Amino acid sequence: MIKYSSKEIKGYNSSKIAKSEKNDCFVRAMAAATDTDYDTSHEFVKKTFNRKPNKGTENHEIVKAMAGFQEEGMNIGTKSFKVKVLPKSRITNTYKLYGELIDRKKTVKSFIKDNPKGTYVVGVSKHAFTVKDGVLIDNVGEEFRPTRKVDMAYKIDLSNQPIQLKLF
Repeated sequence: MIKYSSKEIKGYNSSKIAKSEKNDCFVRAMAAATDTDYDTSHEFVKKTFNRKPNKGTENHEIVKAMAGFQEEGMNIGTKSFKVKVLPKSRITNTYKLYGELIDRKKTVKSFIKDNPKGTYVVGVSKHAFTVKDGVLIDNVGEEFRPTRKVDMAYKIDLSNQPIQLKLF
């Protein structure tokens, strides 16, 4: 099943920033994965991942920041998240070829099948999207291409934060 990010992201259709942006797939993927509004996600990606207006987010910036978030956690707006960088074994399949074991990158279809529960930000060649409980959340116009190879994936979980009660 495919859902479109423009319908899944809070505030996307009313955002002035979103209307003027392009190459913002990582901004949309983060907004969908964290259930934050587009403008909050845009500001977070701009500051944290060094994203320039109308330019895609560089892979090396994503890898560096996500590795840090795995250690420290990630805060977007008022929400805190745990980030897990998925190891190579989770984004590859092992095959036997002429008696030798080889690893090949998983396809999007295979990744979704192997990860039916949870929220993931997934990177494929020059594109990013969200997989949430087995549902692909992607941009309109990015038709589902099940054979795209997964280059990187990050599991995003809402941290269990203690609830502060106000008595007065």
